[in-house]
Amino acid sequence: MMTKALGVLVHGAGWVSTQHIAALQRNPHTHVAAICSKTVEEARHRAAESGLRDVGLYDDLDRALEQTGIDVVAVCTPQHLHCAHVVAAARAGKHLVIEKPVGISLDELRTMRDAVRAAGVKTVVSFVLRWNPLFQMIKALMRDGALGQPYYVEADYLSHNGSWWSGWNAARTREQGVSALLVGGCHAVDALRWFAAPGEYEAAQPVEVFAIRGGYRKGLMREYNPLSNTWIENAPPMEYEGLEVVLVKFANGAMGKVSVNADCIMPYRFPLRIFGDRGSVFDNRVWSHKFPGQTDWVTLPVILPDSSDVTHHPFQAEIDHFVECILGDVESHCNLGDAIISHEVVFAAQQCYQTGRPVTLPLV
Repeated sequence: MMTKALGVLVHGAGWVSTQHIAALQRNPHTHVAAICSKTVEEARHRAAESGLRDVGLYDDLDRALEQTGIDVVAVCTPQHLHCAHVVAAARAGKHLVIEKPVGISLDELRTMRDAVRAAGVKTVVSFVLRWNPLFQMIKALMRDGALGQPYYVEADYLSHNGSWWSGWNAARTREQGVSALLVGGCHAVDALRWFAAPGEYEAAQPVEVFAIRGGYRKGLMREYNPLSNTWIENAPPMEYEGLEVVLVKFANGAMGKVSVNADCIMPYRFPLRIFGDRGSVFDNRVWSHKFPGQTDWVTLPVILPDSSDVTHHPFQAEIDHFVECILGDVESHCNLGDAIISHEVVFAAQQCYQTGRPVTLPLV
């Protein structure tokens, strides 16, 4: 029996939308039915570049949502616009793929959560590293008991974000970007939760957060481009601290340290450390009781999360997973409700900077 193809509206025609569209085109159960952007011309350009014909082109989300045959909305707009777009799509009864970060305040998180619950639609948030091959291999090893019970995890997001990224002009501001940890470091926060839990599709529940921040780059009008290894003068400044270090205590007893460093002069890196009572992981190297007589680290021959380029990210696996969730009427392990928990760590850090005291979760 043939399954009806799900019609998808891609809202936002920027850099990341290219990968959503490509993944949707390759999935046998989806087709891109419409593209919406700030201007119809932008939507038309993205459609033409992707080889799409006979798709709806819009510059207004409400009108795009009225098109017949739309089952799913992929929200690829800047983070400070997500809340309004997610609420509108949920109220229209559409399933949602939501780019991270999903919102810029706790109030926005609550608003989106309530709208999705009321509508009863399925969601997935693009903490896309959960589908990175290294992440999947480590989780499979954890399921098999190779590390035992994790008790301490470290994850770091090291990226000198700047004008090389098309979304930087909004993300660099305190009003629309909020913090380095929210803009990019939330990937590392989610990884911390993911590996602090032993289940293959389980993320740990944070219960306490303490954070400090610093660095040197805030307000500077000199910027490094890690892609070209060059410097830019008179660049628009970052309005928040580029370095944040966060300690997290989890309900299962595990602890973690997560950092974001947007000040670093180096190419993008995503270091990972996992310590369990039967084994450890350093990036793609494993030491485990499963390898008796081990005299050196076992290196996993797998793709690492070592690039900030969206073409390197496993969007295909994320989209395929979400389509299966919709067709099977099950919730994603990375749905909005779960993603909010990762975001809470970010906003708890912001509260800690103000009080100097540990913050108890949940906040939403």
